[in-house]
Amino acid sequence: MDNKMFCFQCQETARNYGCTKAGVCGKQSETSNLMDLLIYVTKGLSQVATRLRGEGKAVGLSVNHIVTYNLFQTITNANFDDEQIIERILLTIKAKEDLLNELSNTDGLAEAARYADTTVASWEEFSRTVGVLSEPDEDIRSLKELITYGLKGVAAYSKHANNLIKDNEELDAFIQRALSDLLEEKSVDELVALTLETGKWGVEGMALLDGANTAAYGNPEMTRVKLGVGTNPGILISGHDLRDLEMLLEQTKGTGVDVYTHSEMLPAHYYPAFKKYDNFYGNYGNAWWMQKQEFESFNGPILMTTNCIVPPSASYKDRLFTTGATGYPGCRHIEGGIGEEKDFSEVIALAKTCPPPLQIEDGELVGGFAHNQVFALADQVVEAIKSGAIRKFVVMGGCDGRAKSREYYTQFAASLPKDTVILTAGCAKYKYIKLDLGTIGGIPRVLDAGQCNDSYSLALIALKLKEIFALEDINELPIAYNIAWYEQKAVIVLLALLSLGVKNIHLGPTLPAFLSPNVVNVLVENFGIAGITNVEDDLALMIG
Repeated sequence: MDNKMFCFQCQETARNYGCTKAGVCGKQSETSNLMDLLIYVTKGLSQVATRLRGEGKAVGLSVNHIVTYNLFQTITNANFDDEQIIERILLTIKAKEDLLNELSNTDGLAEAARYADTTVASWEEFSRTVGVLSEPDEDIRSLKELITYGLKGVAAYSKHANNLIKDNEELDAFIQRALSDLLEEKSVDELVALTLETGKWGVEGMALLDGANTAAYGNPEMTRVKLGVGTNPGILISGHDLRDLEMLLEQTKGTGVDVYTHSEMLPAHYYPAFKKYDNFYGNYGNAWWMQKQEFESFNGPILMTTNCIVPPSASYKDRLFTTGATGYPGCRHIEGGIGEEKDFSEVIALAKTCPPPLQIEDGELVGGFAHNQVFALADQVVEAIKSGAIRKFVVMGGCDGRAKSREYYTQFAASLPKDTVILTAGCAKYKYIKLDLGTIGGIPRVLDAGQCNDSYSLALIALKLKEIFALEDINELPIAYNIAWYEQKAVIVLLALLSLGVKNIHLGPTLPAFLSPNVVNVLVENFGIAGITNVEDDLALMIG
């Protein structure tokens, strides 16, 4: 407990061990400890809610939404604002106390379910007793954190679906039951089973969001996205939330302000519904970690809708707005809950006073290969496989990051034989999507399904090919998995793939620090999980 904090939930955690003084992401120790307390009281709320369901009593949507929002707010690079986190802790304690009044049997509730201290001044010391290291057993801790991070990932997807007025009560009940279970003494075997169950519900969460997005905006379709800039002032929107983008586009119509996407918002261009907006100009920049120089050159205001905030430079901090579960001290926050219309007039007014973006590149990207679009190309794909024109698919989804070691993924993609096709989703694609790897029979060699949550499409494509070729085992397909990870949404993607029976996944650039040696051995022995080595050896192993 000599550490100021302890956090090891992301790939860039210090020394691949843990951040103990301040987060590599920029999170301060006070913020990290408040987040530990927020997770603690969220587990307490979840245990009471799970007990209520056991008594046959209803748990309202508002409670479900509190839990998913809290989990989302603690994802890496989402929120750095202590005041917002304090507000969530108080809200969660209040919601839990209200549910306790409805509970008939309170015997055996964990301390987290009984915690009711709303004196903020007393939290500093207590919060340091309920974090990651409060679990002394290394393997139990490892599995509990693996499950927690998977739940954070699926909560993010559920929260986006909620914003489109889509809910899955069974999914919410599972998230809360799993959080409740993490307060109990569990064996390694029980936690391994809960880990796989988390992956199964991760698939459900991805399906929920996929259905919400496509119902609202249509199925993504093959699209060419501009990379240059226009002459109008612009607003740059980053993150993942398509509902926020829709509201912004509606409010900027006819204003003379263009809207550009950044990083994980790029796939919004693939949805038919957004193509009607004349001022939806193109994509600006690359993955999240390059935002300091790219936000500087953009000139106009930036709207962060979800995680992936890098602590801003003073030169553009007054142009950075947050909304939803995101926050940064000193940046203006746009309020608005589920089902509410957000008011972006302040962002638009500022944009009108700014010069147009500076051009940093030109050309275009091609994407939009989610499951519906690939299914439309199924005959071409199957024929290419049968003829040998496509020898292998390589799933290279996941996250990008700052580490120099991630140049491996650029080199790996560039070195792949010309009869291979990359399937991707998430910001990992920025390592290779601009390499111009060509086509096979008109099929691009990089098929971008979209955001990290669109890894669901990659799973559906694999299952469809398994069906077409009448295979017994998904691992018989000519698909290799070389996935980059950074944060907790990548964790739920991994668990979801494992729950579908996918084996021999390579994960890099490092294996997660939160996996103990014994837990790594379980994953290796049961699922063939492996790290990466070097491009030449990995190509020989994965492609042959």
